[in-house]
Amino acid sequence: MNADLHCHSTVSDGQLAPTAVAQLAQSGGVTLWSLTDHDEVGGQREAREAAAALGMRYVCGVEISVTWASRTVHVVGLNVDPACAPLVEGLARTRNGRAARAEAIGERLEELGIPDAYAGALRYVSNPDLISRTHFARHLVESGRAENTQDAFSRWLGEGKPGYISHRWAKLADAVSWIKAAGGEAVIAHPGRYRYTQLEFDTLFGEFIDMGGKAIEVVTGSHTPDQYGEYAAVARRFGFEASRGSDFHAPGPGTIAPGSLPPLPSDLKPVWERWL
Repeated sequence: MNADLHCHSTVSDGQLAPTAVAQLAQSGGVTLWSLTDHDEVGGQREAREAAAALGMRYVCGVEISVTWASRTVHVVGLNVDPACAPLVEGLARTRNGRAARAEAIGERLEELGIPDAYAGALRYVSNPDLISRTHFARHLVESGRAENTQDAFSRWLGEGKPGYISHRWAKLADAVSWIKAAGGEAVIAHPGRYRYTQLEFDTLFGEFIDMGGKAIEVVTGSHTPDQYGEYAAVARRFGFEASRGSDFHAPGPGTIAPGSLPPLPSDLKPVWERWL
């Protein structure tokens, strides 16, 4: 099963429409696909119809922004009902505040000698409710202040960097409860990206399990190859099911195309096994 269960479109901070992402996934050999836009399920119908037309199996998905221990964690919800009222209403509350945060980032970057950053970021936004740091990163690349989006985060926009503005997202318990109410499976996305101590990670994973979470991403475009093995070991230790996804946002050099990742380790239970 060539599963890619973590992709983004223009409905949030991706550069391609849901249909175009589906076409790219199918051309990359994906047989099970999910569109997981940030805090938004508005692209699910288009994605599902495109996947069906291309002969791919599809599960509805979403990626929810969470604040845990004063830092941002992402929780992917897979196999959800996108019309579920608790999920839809929870996502709407989570999206509130993004615009104010974006304006604050623009002001901070202007203080740092980068004028018109907010206006520059808006040029990449298709959904004003979902303006994000990624849109600012693209402006920084275009204006020559960063080599690529990863460099923009490393120099300007990542946590602790000069242009970073914090935001209070949903609680972990809320995100898991919305996903469960929608009949879905909660998955901790790309754990290798979070700067927690071992004790904090153990606490995060333990709380997640207590709330009903059962899976983590192991093979993901946001992990290094060494981290595939590291988080496979975490999955074994905690009894997590394993997920796989490119975290695709846009085509281009340095990005992981849907379908191109290595398979999950054979001894791990794939998160999709029970659905199929």
